[in-house]
Formats: sequence, structure tokens, C-alpha cells
Amino acid sequence: MHEISLMQAALTVALDHAQAQGAQHIHRLQLQVGDLSGVDPEALAFAFDVVTRGTLAEKAELELIPVPVVCYCSSCQQMFQPLDWVYECPCCHQLSTDIRQGRTLELASLEIS
Repeated sequence: MHEISLMQAALTVALDHAQAQGAQHIHRLQLQVGDLSGVDPEALAFAFDVVTRGTLAEKAELELIPVPVVCYCSSCQQMFQPLDWVYECPCCHQLSTDIRQGRTLELASLEIS
């Protein structure tokens, strides 16, 4: 389960920021999780519980923010959200391989004290 190593990396970033600010506790972490990130949100939540034990984030809340897939159609010059795994422009019906959003796994915010 690679979610544990991903969550450990995110926690390391959060802990570094919290310690640099002199924080005693991390209360909440928000992670943006793209639909194409390859991450299982349930496994990520489980990994969070495991890797935060004994850290400043032990009692923190994890908020996962889903990031949908957004593609760009070069024919229409429009951004669109595909309805399924076939990235077809809803305006001109051309297929797109230009994915502009949805692959991310990013620490979006951190609440500390």
C-alpha cells in the first residue's frame, strides 16, 4: 500500500512547517487528491491514522479535497470535465489527451497552534 509512504511524506512536510513556526500541535491537514493521482482516499485516511501516532499531528483532522479531471480541447480551445474515462470534448466531440488537472496529491493547508 503506497498510501502509507505518500502520507508519511505529506506528514514530514507538515511537521517541518509546524516546527519551523514553533507549533505545539497540528490540528488539521487538508490534502488535495486528484481523481487521477492513483491514490485510494480510504487507504490514505487509514495511513494518516498510522503515521501520525506519537507526532504533533496525532489528534489532527484529515480533510481530503477531491480534485476532478479537467481536460483542454485544442480544437475548441475550451476546458472541460470528462464524463468518463474517454476524454471527449462535449462541444466538438474531439478526443483530448491534454489533462490540465486531476493528477495532484498536494498538502493544501495546515492548521497549527
